[in-house]
Amino acid sequence: MGKAPAEGEAKKSPDYAIFFTVLILAGFGLVMVFSASYISALESRGDAFFFLRRQAFWLVLGLVGMLTASRFDYWKWRKLLPLLLFSNFLLLLLVFVPEIGVEVNEARRWIGIGGFNIQPAEFTKLVVIIFSAAFLSKARLNIKDFWSSSFIPLAVMGASFFLILLQPDLGTALALAMVALVIVFAAGTPLKHFIAFLSAGVPLAVYLMISEPYRLQRLFSYRDPWADPLRSGYQIIQSLYALGPGGLFGVGLGRSKQKLYYLPEPQNDFIFAIVGEELGFLGALTVILLFFILVWRGFKVSLQAPDTFGNLMAAGITAMVAIQMLINIGVVTGSIPITGINLPLISAGGSSLFFTLVAMGILMNISKHASP
Repeated sequence: MGKAPAEGEAKKSPDYAIFFTVLILAGFGLVMVFSASYISALESRGDAFFFLRRQAFWLVLGLVGMLTASRFDYWKWRKLLPLLLFSNFLLLLLVFVPEIGVEVNEARRWIGIGGFNIQPAEFTKLVVIIFSAAFLSKARLNIKDFWSSSFIPLAVMGASFFLILLQPDLGTALALAMVALVIVFAAGTPLKHFIAFLSAGVPLAVYLMISEPYRLQRLFSYRDPWADPLRSGYQIIQSLYALGPGGLFGVGLGRSKQKLYYLPEPQNDFIFAIVGEELGFLGALTVILLFFILVWRGFKVSLQAPDTFGNLMAAGITAMVAIQMLINIGVVTGSIPITGINLPLISAGGSSLFFTLVAMGILMNISKHASP
């Protein structure tokens, strides 16, 4: 399984490619959040800088969290697991408590704290990654015995999945499940167990797709959004209307037309459409390439980690960013059915930005101990 580096052992510098890529993406996200939101913020809140200030606040807080996590030896997260697990389920349950949980558009995904809304599901992703990596890297663990190995982290993920689904937030729940499966697979779970688990999940996936009318409508609109252009197909059509005129170089930063009340909440889940419209194919491609660099360096850190815990945690963190990026861009381009999930480091959303930056700090700390 490999042992954690000894306390006080000499360390390398962190992976600066990760550090600077994260800074570029987060800084770019700040610019795009302002560009996508200033008109709607001025109209709805009387303050064109409302979303910019809020995103900047979380960015500064997140950078502090990232730098702190990069200096906190990663194997010490094992000692915090009881507190992390307790906090995770407590926060997920508090979402449903009146006067504490905040409801927006018939969804209860946030906790109101001092004028800010915190989304516990973003914390959950990080907790599940740390727990799964810690459990599956235990000494003398028989990874071939599904019930004593992979079942435990998948059960913790499943309990979190269920609570997130009740909010409802299918996109985040699915991303959480996929990240957990990546860690289980990376831990060396036999392929037959992995396939069996995936097969068992098919009936659940079908049920989730047909259990709510709006999800079924989204599935049909994915096949032909123009069949219902004013309802279920509206968002994807407006997203494609944004991407199309962008052409090669875009219409210019700040000059998007789709953000003028055509594309709902353009600073959130569909911010990549505004990137494509204002900065064109080259701008969108640059964003994808930056994510590619981040994912490449993340998996490189995973492969070079000095122990199994670091290996699995780095793989989980990297998979979290990659999966969210692929889902978000897939939705915006009409490649997959619509489900709400942020574009990491770029979309507006304080909880997502903060916990993603903390996760990047953990990844950088692992890189300090990675083998050459």
